[in-house]
Amino acid sequence: MALRPTPALALLALLALASLVLAMAYGSVALSLQQWQDALSGNPGLANDLVWQLRLPRALAAFAVGALLAVAGALMQVLLRNPLADPYVLGVSGGAAVGALTAVMLGAAAAGMSLCAFAGAFGSTLLVFGLARGAGGWTQSRLLLTGVVVAAGWGAVITLMLALAPDQQLRGMLFWLIGDLSAAESPWRALAALLIGLGGALPLARELNVLARGEVTALALGVNVRRLRPLVYLLASLLTAAAVTTAGSVGFVGLVVPHMVRLLVGNDMRILLPASALGGASLVLLADMLARSLLAPMQLPVGAITAVIGVPIFLYLLSRKVKS
Repeated sequence: MALRPTPALALLALLALASLVLAMAYGSVALSLQQWQDALSGNPGLANDLVWQLRLPRALAAFAVGALLAVAGALMQVLLRNPLADPYVLGVSGGAAVGALTAVMLGAAAAGMSLCAFAGAFGSTLLVFGLARGAGGWTQSRLLLTGVVVAAGWGAVITLMLALAPDQQLRGMLFWLIGDLSAAESPWRALAALLIGLGGALPLARELNVLARGEVTALALGVNVRRLRPLVYLLASLLTAAAVTTAGSVGFVGLVVPHMVRLLVGNDMRILLPASALGGASLVLLADMLARSLLAPMQLPVGAITAVIGVPIFLYLLSRKVKS
């Protein structure tokens, strides 16, 4: 049963804040209560450096990645009118992966890998955008089929790159493909992309609500569908590219979170978009905390944890809808 918008958003905001605090408090190195108090009071030392210089930037990056993917997933599901759509369905992640793995094979630094990943994501976006328009106009089915085919092509290229990569580079490449926050240098670009994306998507929320009822209804009610579709696609691609550039391909967040949030707030995109951002941020924060602490000092890829969490949740939501 959906809650009223204000209590629902307040509840999700508290959950995101609690997840942020937990992500700073727990990790591969256990902190005593005294060390945690020293860090909060700003006393110099190991605990202070660990909390404020290592855990806080990584937690903010996890917050941004989760929010970016969840908002992109909500936009994709409305754009394609497909409940199985997620941020990676149109090949943006594949293009980013090819760019990032190319940088790894060339021995580029982390900054170079991020730049190549973003270039690959942007190039894949333009490729799908151009091919989907074609000579016969842009339809949902054409966009979806074009994206799926381009994603399959990137997948073949990735497989070839993994087969040719030196053994010493394979572990890092596989971690990036699964989704990993250990190499996230700075959260600020991802947070800026989140603000820009939400700032661009929220003014479109009313039109998206109408588009969700079908193209014919949207046209009858005066929605400029030909303008709205490419704009939403570009926004979702920007959000996905920023997330993938920061943490690699973190799966299931963009697919599961919008469905979970709809149970709480309903289908109104004016509420669903910010609620999805908070829900996605909470999920990735908690998953990254588990990735750092479950087998400490070994760190697991955060994408593996989100998949383990996301699969049973999605199956539960699917069975719930079937019964209803």
